[in-house]
Amino acid sequence: MSRAADRLRVVLNHLDRPGAVRASFTSGQNVSYHHPQALRYTFDTDLLSPEQRIAYEEDGFILIKNLVSEEDIDRFRAEFERICKREVKVPGLVVMRDVAIARSEFMPDQKAVSKLQDFQEDPELFRYCALPQILKYVECFTGPNIMAMHTMLINKPPDAGKKTSRHPMHQDLHYFPFRPADRIVCAWTAMERVTRQNGCLVVLPGSHRGALLEHDYPEWEGGVNKMYHGVRNYDPTHPRVHLEMEKGDTVFFHPILIHGSGMNQTPGFRKAISCHYASADCYYIDVQGTTQENIAKEVHELAEKKYGVDDSVTFAVRKTTGGHVRHLNFSCVFIVFFTVVRRIVYMYYLEQ
Repeated sequence: MSRAADRLRVVLNHLDRPGAVRASFTSGQNVSYHHPQALRYTFDTDLLSPEQRIAYEEDGFILIKNLVSEEDIDRFRAEFERICKREVKVPGLVVMRDVAIARSEFMPDQKAVSKLQDFQEDPELFRYCALPQILKYVECFTGPNIMAMHTMLINKPPDAGKKTSRHPMHQDLHYFPFRPADRIVCAWTAMERVTRQNGCLVVLPGSHRGALLEHDYPEWEGGVNKMYHGVRNYDPTHPRVHLEMEKGDTVFFHPILIHGSGMNQTPGFRKAISCHYASADCYYIDVQGTTQENIAKEVHELAEKKYGVDDSVTFAVRKTTGGHVRHLNFSCVFIVFFTVVRRIVYMYYLEQ
């Protein structure tokens, strides 16, 4: 431990020099605050070891083994099956199906459900987001005032031969019109053994230290699922890490970390559950004129087609902390992204 402490002390000394950490504004990124005598990407909550904090600083992700119990995961799996069988209807839930012809594991006459999004109205699945062992780690990245921003249960189907089970390399911040990026983190938990064969996550370590890059649909012969944008012009020679995980293992990663997943080359479905969290102090940005404008436009077109919304949606967010009420109003096209189509920002403020 003394050796790790020495390493941390060296890093802190470098970071504390004037100008060592500067905000770098790009078309899609406002980076975090400068915390004197602290690493840029994590807070000292006495949970992460010095080695773990340095690893996240350098790599942009950290893997915690056996964090979620087998009992909890089995309950999440059972609830997913109930949803697929239409035994329960969840308000606001987005059910995505693979573009290729693939049989559902529960409903043979239907295409496979590849993903559930925005399950915050399902009490059983939302339990994942509020698990104490998850939130203790989340606090290391967001600070103590935590919001659950976006929920997913990913059910990667066996590839039907068109390679549509792949997920292109991307940065999650592309989908989020709020900042600072350094106060956002994803918790991604394997619901079974995840390997290169069934399409584990692949990450580019250190890419979180760069900017938010331009995204668009990759030109894949077999097609690509809706809104599966990929990074353009990233360095293909950048070292990669394939995150093979056991059931219950959880990876926490930065929203600018470039990552994706390969094909599922096994006959079974590969499941994972995840939640994006952000500090309650995050703020919204206008994405017009930035690299995120294309996804905002796409979502608005879908919202207009499905719901008949116009260019302006206004809503209020209230938060009560220590008797003080904060009231925020937002009105512009990128909010449609969150409130109407995917409802990502149906915020749950998790009480500590």
